[in-house]
Formats: sequence, structure tokens, C-alpha cells
Amino acid sequence: MLSVLITERQPVLVWRQASGLSLVDETGHRVAGLFERADRDDLSLIAGEGADAAAPEALEILAAAGPIAPRIRGLVRMGERRWDIVLDRGQRILLPEDRPVRALERLLALDQAQDMLARDLAAVDLRLPNRPTLRLTTYAMNELRRAKGLQPLPETVETEL
Repeated sequence: MLSVLITERQPVLVWRQASGLSLVDETGHRVAGLFERADRDDLSLIAGEGADAAAPEALEILAAAGPIAPRIRGLVRMGERRWDIVLDRGQRILLPEDRPVRALERLLALDQAQDMLARDLAAVDLRLPNRPTLRLTTYAMNELRRAKGLQPLPETVETEL
């Protein structure tokens, strides 16, 4: 007699890669393909090489995001070793390779105290633990330069992933 036990894997993330979209479970195992992102807009998006293998860490980051969770467009795996959080308005949070959840929690505390993410920032770089670095948008940088009596920077075109 043959007995088979089947356990259905539940998708928890959408993984965007060059070959298309896939649904992955909490371990990063591919569950199924996906034709359009809108078909599962209830699931968070991850992208980048190795993002599937790091799905458990992505889920920890998303769980810790708390107050900024509604603004998160997705997580991008960088160099198969760390994550960037992509927010609406094109903002990015560059997380460190080690202890990304702790770095995000520190940023959330700063944001609560200073309302930092509501400002005209392009990126918050948390890769150096004792020295977060802020990158202003081109508009904000030009306004700062004008206030100091300097010429504005030439217009640049940035691409978004």
C-alpha cells in the first residue's frame, strides 16, 4: 500500500526577477508563477538575485517596518548580501548586511522623533552603524545650494528599478 501526504505551500511574497514574477513561500521556495503583479497585490514584493533564498530575512524586515509598512513598495536584494527598502515617492532605505532589522528599528525611532522620512530625502543609508547618511533629492539639494548662494546643480535623470 502506498500513502502520500501532500502539504500545500502558501505563498507569502512575490519575487520579481528577469524571467518574470513568481510566488514564494516563507522559506523562499517557489510556489507558482504569476502573470501580473496586480493578481497578488496583497503580497509584498521582493526583487533581485538571491531574494528568494533570503525570503525569511525579508519577512522579518517587513514585520519590523510597522509605521512605514503602507509606504513600502518592495525590498530589493543587493549583491545577494543585503536589502534596500523601496518606499513610495522613490525613497530608499539602504540596510546593512548585518542586523538589518535592528538598523530599521533605529531608523523608525529617528523617524518618530524627527519625522525624517516625510522630508525631501532620496535615500537613507544605514550601512555604517554609527553614521546614518542622508541623500537629498535633487530639488532639495538645489534649494540648499540656492540658500547658500551657490549655483544649482544641473538637472539629472535618475532611473528607478
